[in-house]
Amino acid sequence: MKKIINDPNQVVSDMLVGMEAVSPEVCYDREGEVIYRRKKIEKVGIVSGGGSGHEPAHAGYVGTGMLDAAVAGNVFASPDPARILKGIERADSGQGVLLVVKNYSGDIMNFEMAADLAAELDIPVRSVIVRDDVAVRESTYSTGRRGIAGTVLVHKIAGAKAEAGGTLEEVAELAQRAADNVRSFGVSLSGCTLPGVGTPGFSIGEGQMELGMGIHGEPGIEQTEMKSAAEIAEIMVEKITEDLDYSGAETAVVVNGLGGTPLMELYILAGEIDRLIRAKHITPVKYLVGNFMTSLEMSGASMSMLRLDEEMKDCLKLPCNTMAWKEG
Repeated sequence: MKKIINDPNQVVSDMLVGMEAVSPEVCYDREGEVIYRRKKIEKVGIVSGGGSGHEPAHAGYVGTGMLDAAVAGNVFASPDPARILKGIERADSGQGVLLVVKNYSGDIMNFEMAADLAAELDIPVRSVIVRDDVAVRESTYSTGRRGIAGTVLVHKIAGAKAEAGGTLEEVAELAQRAADNVRSFGVSLSGCTLPGVGTPGFSIGEGQMELGMGIHGEPGIEQTEMKSAAEIAEIMVEKITEDLDYSGAETAVVVNGLGGTPLMELYILAGEIDRLIRAKHITPVKYLVGNFMTSLEMSGASMSMLRLDEEMKDCLKLPCNTMAWKEG
């Protein structure tokens, strides 16, 4: 597998150097492997993070109106508590810090430990755990549902509320409401290769696809024959709407590539999703189509849908300026 890298052992650091180089909004803390906002303002800080390999998540969402810091672990590995504490310190301006954490065992444990360390430094911390993946209830990497691309919508809503001057309790409450109302489902068409390994960590048979595979290659529901975009959209929409009642709701929809899927295919899928959800009297008021939470070069896609209330809808419209999402 060919990759444009230098030292396989330095891919995360080299990537973060590049992010700092191209974005005037952010700085790179080399000790903590943290990307953080260059200009700190007095407000609630928003911190997220996790294993690398899912870019632009999470460092690509650091900037005005979204995250104040993102903590990068090694590829597909949670950052340790010391790194996360660095991110909390970089984000803290005296108003407290909200941690947005995907539901994986390593992330939960390490972010909780970092929150305890921050409390010893008199930094108030709240946490929101995102469990948006409806594919499985239990997995190798998490207790309960996994956190996947719906997390990005929680970043945006929490970041907008904090930027508008919300208190830590207000930001945490709204972020939790968003996490409670977002659902996701993904399909994978191929495996992916960790830098320096040379061969894929798992494979999906020729002419096959896997329903519900996780972003680290965790098992999904089943492998089945490859289906058309219309059939894939129908599976995604049915899985999501069976789990949460979206009837008559306004929604935000993310059609997310896993790293190796052309935009042409994502837009075809988005068109099929739009047709299906409108037939169910669901009104999409915001679409995001592209790569928002990937799995290296895995082929496939996921759909996330957030049931909106007026406050969440307003927050989605507020400006943000990050590498991966610009609004207003």
